[in-house]
Amino acid sequence: MMLPTAYPYDIHRLTLLWENFVQEGTLSLSSLDPAIARSWIRCRDAGLDPQAIPRLVRCTPEGLEQQRREHFDLIAIARPLMEDIYQFAGESGIVVYLTNQHHFVIESLGDRWLRDTLYGCGFTEGIAMTEECLGTNAAALALNEGVPVQVVGPEHFFKSLHRFSGSAAPVHDPCGRVIGVIGIITPVECSHPHTLGLVMATARAIENQLQADASLAQAHRHLAELKASLQAMQKGIIFLDAQGVVTHLNASAGDILGISPKSAPGRPLGSLVSLPPEIQTCLFGKTPLSEREVAFGGSNSPRLAMVSLDVMREGTRPSGFVITLRPVKEARQLARHIMGMQAIVTFDEILGWSTRMRRVIHYARAIARCNAPVLLLGEPGTGKDLFAQAIHNASHYADGPFVSVNCAAAPREMIAYELLGYENGMGPSRGSRPSKFEIASGGTIFLQNIESLPLNLQAALLEIIDTKKVVRIGGVSTIPIDVRIIAASGVNLEEEMRQKRFRADLFYRLRSLTLTIPPLRERGDDVVFLATHIVDKCAARLGKEVIISPDAIAVLRAYSWPGNLRELENVLEWAVHLVDGTELSVRHLPEELRRAVSGDERGKLLTFEEAERQAIILAGQTLRWNITQMASALGVGRTTLWRKMRSFGIHPADFRQKPRNQRHTTASF
Repeated sequence: MMLPTAYPYDIHRLTLLWENFVQEGTLSLSSLDPAIARSWIRCRDAGLDPQAIPRLVRCTPEGLEQQRREHFDLIAIARPLMEDIYQFAGESGIVVYLTNQHHFVIESLGDRWLRDTLYGCGFTEGIAMTEECLGTNAAALALNEGVPVQVVGPEHFFKSLHRFSGSAAPVHDPCGRVIGVIGIITPVECSHPHTLGLVMATARAIENQLQADASLAQAHRHLAELKASLQAMQKGIIFLDAQGVVTHLNASAGDILGISPKSAPGRPLGSLVSLPPEIQTCLFGKTPLSEREVAFGGSNSPRLAMVSLDVMREGTRPSGFVITLRPVKEARQLARHIMGMQAIVTFDEILGWSTRMRRVIHYARAIARCNAPVLLLGEPGTGKDLFAQAIHNASHYADGPFVSVNCAAAPREMIAYELLGYENGMGPSRGSRPSKFEIASGGTIFLQNIESLPLNLQAALLEIIDTKKVVRIGGVSTIPIDVRIIAASGVNLEEEMRQKRFRADLFYRLRSLTLTIPPLRERGDDVVFLATHIVDKCAARLGKEVIISPDAIAVLRAYSWPGNLRELENVLEWAVHLVDGTELSVRHLPEELRRAVSGDERGKLLTFEEAERQAIILAGQTLRWNITQMASALGVGRTTLWRKMRSFGIHPADFRQKPRNQRHTTASF
């Protein structure tokens, strides 16, 4: 901060110092402010004549207007403070002005007489208060030195300005850059140090307001970013104050609850939607809630959502709540992904070459295009779940979930909770749990061992099929579902119906689309095809090359396979592990299979036709289906071999090993 050398101001002494410098070029640095001395030297070196009229530079009216637009915020803050200074000074003997960082005066007000006097000296809005134009002056020094300055009378370089006193202070933006000067001009006889303090205080007030505006703008920007982020979130977000009044609600929350985000703020959440008891309890007790499925609204049109509630606090005092909502459908999709509820099998992966099996697969493909319930029948191990998955993947529901429920696996007292879900703590745990039909909605539910369902649940299943709605245990709301139902049974359902263990109306409702999967013993040559594939797959997994010997093939064909595909795969996987060379022979098979060719009721002599057939298959496996080498090894011509292969329905491509990355599924319940 720079002030004249002493107070009260010794105008006479300052005049002598000025005259000595102007006339003789001498300076008394001990008696003159060093900043004033440096300015006088700069003015002299610039060729300014202290006795002359200053050479003024002004903006054009258009240029001034442009400058004012660029500094609109600065003027808007400074103008009221300038008016306060003018009124505080009694509206006389003072002119207050504001410059930009380029020294141009962009705003001024003050005493009319003094303004007219200054106007006579060339002072107007738009004038450049640089040293090159006005010589030593407070505004120029404040900008050049970066500190508050007071220049009194003879301290001005031009004599025409000796009758004035100027005080000025630089104004900085929030980043610390000088953006202008706030200044006061008074007659020299009215000079006082308090004037400098006044401009300093005004400059600080302008800077504080600029900082406040910048902070507010930043806060608004962050708030806008936060709101935009909240609006873009898939989760619903609701902010409540301590009284449960909505302060913000994003678009996702509005969609989930059926509330307008624009009209919700300022209103209690309970006035916008009927709150479930769990939410009311948490709001009243100021307690959190984690991932609970609840129903908003009335019983006629409930809106289900997964809800979490957090309590915001200021110190130890609750100040509000944050409620996050997720659509139940989204939560269930996530649960299905985590639990692996997917169908992975397609019809292309179900192996079967016999005429009967091909017909079953053809019929199953046709069934997949329908939306009615499907009933799968067949002995255990025939692959009913494989067909269920394939039907799902070939249906209109392929993009939805595939949920499998084994009705015989859960205890009878728990199967109802498992299948229908529950609400309001009516189940084995607190809270609510969705039904399997809700989880499967939009996809397929596969009910294995349907005959194990208790009669009351059979009635509930029939109601679900007819109405396409489900009611949870302990609940009153009907929940609409869109689900394909596939049921499966390994017993005679007609006999179960006659024994009053299975409802006749449910049986007739399910059997409209019935698919009976034949047991392995009725699939003819499929045993050989499947055995070859299973052995190739197991051997590749173990890094072996294994073929099946003719006598082992004979045993496999003679066995009745009561466990069907599952038993075949288990037997051959174990046998491949036992093979220590390249051939799987009878000795690697279980005892009951070996007895099939030892003369008991299941062991039969092969016919000439069957012996020929198996000899061709063995030669093909051994010689990799090279027809020329096979014909030579079998002692027949190529034409004869081709004719016999056609008569037996043998196609080499069916026996060749699939590429390692091609997956087939061959066994399951």
